[in-house]
Amino acid sequence: MLKHSLLQEFLFEICPRYSLPQKYNLFSVFASFKAFFSSKSCTFAAVMANTDTQSNAPNVFAGPCSVESEEQILATARALSQIPEVKLLRGGIWKPRTRPEAFEGRGEQGLVWLREAKRETGLPIATEVAIPEHIELALKYDVDAFWIGARTVVNPFSVQQLADALSGTDIPVFIKNPVSPDLKLWMGAFERFQKAGLSKLTAVHRGFAHYKESPYRNFPMWEIPIELKRLMDVPVVTDISHICGNRELLQSTSQKALDLAMDGLMIECHINPDAALTDAKQQITPDELKQLLSNLTFRSKQTGRVERDLAGFRSEIDDIDSELLQLLARRMEVSTQIGEYKKDHNVTVVQMDRWKKILDDHIAAGERMGLSPILINKVFEAIHQASIERQTRVMEN
Repeated sequence: MLKHSLLQEFLFEICPRYSLPQKYNLFSVFASFKAFFSSKSCTFAAVMANTDTQSNAPNVFAGPCSVESEEQILATARALSQIPEVKLLRGGIWKPRTRPEAFEGRGEQGLVWLREAKRETGLPIATEVAIPEHIELALKYDVDAFWIGARTVVNPFSVQQLADALSGTDIPVFIKNPVSPDLKLWMGAFERFQKAGLSKLTAVHRGFAHYKESPYRNFPMWEIPIELKRLMDVPVVTDISHICGNRELLQSTSQKALDLAMDGLMIECHINPDAALTDAKQQITPDELKQLLSNLTFRSKQTGRVERDLAGFRSEIDDIDSELLQLLARRMEVSTQIGEYKKDHNVTVVQMDRWKKILDDHIAAGERMGLSPILINKVFEAIHQASIERQTRVMEN
């Protein structure tokens, strides 16, 4: 809930400007914020409304990982305002890091600078909120939209507190996927805000923590945002910066997002990325953003939807193929160990009777699973031949 000081400011400064009565209880005060934000000249609702138009160009939400100084955010905002695709200026105000010694944001002072950037450029502004006090301060400084970070979404208690704090308003809220690949947890966050009466909700796909080796900072797992979009019918924005974790992958990942009919891109942009206090490696300059956008191919949204629908299956196949490769590698390791044992005990590489029985058993099991005997025979003949070659090398050495 709002603290007394901000409540007074709302009642005695904001209410008269919008002809709102001053005798409000807290619930009606929050309800009034809906009218307050919808009356702004640069309402954010219009931004996401455009996602259902025939335009194939993406909505782009850009800005620095952290608001570091007045000079930095104003210079970045001025440059971004000259890029037509950029619809929203993002900037982190509170930046709790893994370890407390790192830079953790400018707090309220950063909101002052962010609001000034909005006034000068006309761009709507958004920041991340993690506790109700963040919401209180952000509303005080005319923030147009919020996003809920991945580490917050994993905690339903925190999400519920934020939903309760915004109950009665309809300010746009971006909900990032949780760190873990948990679709139900992500859906639950949406449902909490919906039950609180908020309707301008957008998903932000920022990738997932993953144990497999990957060129990405956070593994995309495209099938998860695609399934969320199918089940909940919400716009999905791809946070390519957090997926990639480096500049080199931004172009290809942006194109992939558009090919899958995602509704927008969230990109971290800094006037001088190499000097950034947080996540320097994944930020680009506004000029680099302009170049990135110019190199994108904007496909028909209808074609994109077909690609999106297929992507879930393709991604599942990719995961299965990866598992098959890992299993084959493990099988070859065991085959090598068997070869060493045979060498030590003077046993031949091939025991034909055993191999014939194994192949017959595999073909029978495959048929029960609906698999072609020809396929099973070819696959296991190739595996068996590779095992023989490996064990033969062991024998020769």
